[in-house]
Amino acid sequence: MPTICAHRTLHCADALRPRTTTISHLNRRHWCVGVAASVGAWPAAAQFRVEISGVGQTQIPVAVARFRGEDDASPSLGVVSAIVRADLERSGVIKLVAAPNVIEETAQPVLTDWRGRGADALAGGSVSRLADGRLDVRYKLWDVLKSQDLGGQSIAVPLADMRLAAHRVADAIYEKVTGDKGVFSTRIAYVTRAGNRYALRIADADGEGGQVALNSPDPIISPAWSPNGRELAYVSFESQKAVVWIQDVSTGQRRKVADFRGSNSAPAWSPDGGTLAMTLSRDGGSQIYAMPREGGTPRRLTQSGAIDTEAAWSPDGQSIYFVSDRGGGPQVYRMGASGGDAQRISFNGGYNISPAISPDGKTLAYISRGNGGAFRLHALDVGSGTVTALTDTNDDESPSFAPNGKLVIYASRSQGRDVLMTTTLDGRIKAKLLSTGADVREPVWGPFNR
Repeated sequence: MPTICAHRTLHCADALRPRTTTISHLNRRHWCVGVAASVGAWPAAAQFRVEISGVGQTQIPVAVARFRGEDDASPSLGVVSAIVRADLERSGVIKLVAAPNVIEETAQPVLTDWRGRGADALAGGSVSRLADGRLDVRYKLWDVLKSQDLGGQSIAVPLADMRLAAHRVADAIYEKVTGDKGVFSTRIAYVTRAGNRYALRIADADGEGGQVALNSPDPIISPAWSPNGRELAYVSFESQKAVVWIQDVSTGQRRKVADFRGSNSAPAWSPDGGTLAMTLSRDGGSQIYAMPREGGTPRRLTQSGAIDTEAAWSPDGQSIYFVSDRGGGPQVYRMGASGGDAQRISFNGGYNISPAISPDGKTLAYISRGNGGAFRLHALDVGSGTVTALTDTNDDESPSFAPNGKLVIYASRSQGRDVLMTTTLDGRIKAKLLSTGADVREPVWGPFNR
């Protein structure tokens, strides 16, 4: 049985000379698996728990009381107030104040008491079952410092969407107290590996509620959300070579969009969703091409004799960031969306890969190899060129921004397992999504549209 190595970027410096990667989508990590003949059953979705570490420089103290009726609503899906608290804490900008008792949205709490406990805001609510079987999740938020009722909401959802309702409550609270839009009700996609089996999964932003979009005995890499959140592009090796697919996340329908001679990898959606940039080796070397989302004839964007890969569109669609070894080692470059001359962006260190640009276009997250061979997540201020190391770990990969630009999700390794992490942009607050039963890699954060 033949063996395929799924290299996901310049997996080590000496892999660049000669250029003979199985996939031109460069990253120093690779998974080698035997090729099997068919896709079998996949085990139940991995379960996560969140472990948060670090202390933020400035945090807003918020109390989230227990909701009336939440303990009996759906024990298997969790407790609404606990989900809300975990979301807010993971944001890095909110500090939780203990609130062990039930406070309903219809109550009028004594806000001076909460001021004495150090809370700036207080939330409470209820969970009840409607006649049609749905859950009615209600909440209210109070400004403790100003003694003001900030209003609330009633969210009626099917029982299966109870966690989604809790995430939406957390989004509303977060936006009220910070002024920024919350991302807790968005989704992430990621790839798991258990033994020699792979799965592309879609889950809530906290890693829970995972659903399998595709399972396979062959590697799956490079998932990328469409801007409308309805589709995922990814690379699958099911035909014993790297092929780019697009899959509808609601129906599961999928289609090939790039199956040219050589490898087809690293898909990236344009902001308007009409074009995919990707790395193809159809003409020999690995170069970046653009093609319509429906497929068709690709248009070559880079014309170098180097390995050019890992395209990432700027939010305005006018530029493309990418990785190239044209200067002797992998670095991040930027060119116009139609190709042409490229400008080098990364200068700290001799090995920088996996660029991801923030939604406002001001921050570039990327992976840099430092002394001793450690691969760590960094953030580059595009305007000033200032670089900040966000981690002190050794095996980071695949950064992706939350749609509000306040968090980055990435893959790393902890206690011998591949895990997903989130970090604030200053690196102070990190959350580890601890999975049971599978190694977890290749995360990508979906858009607001859900």
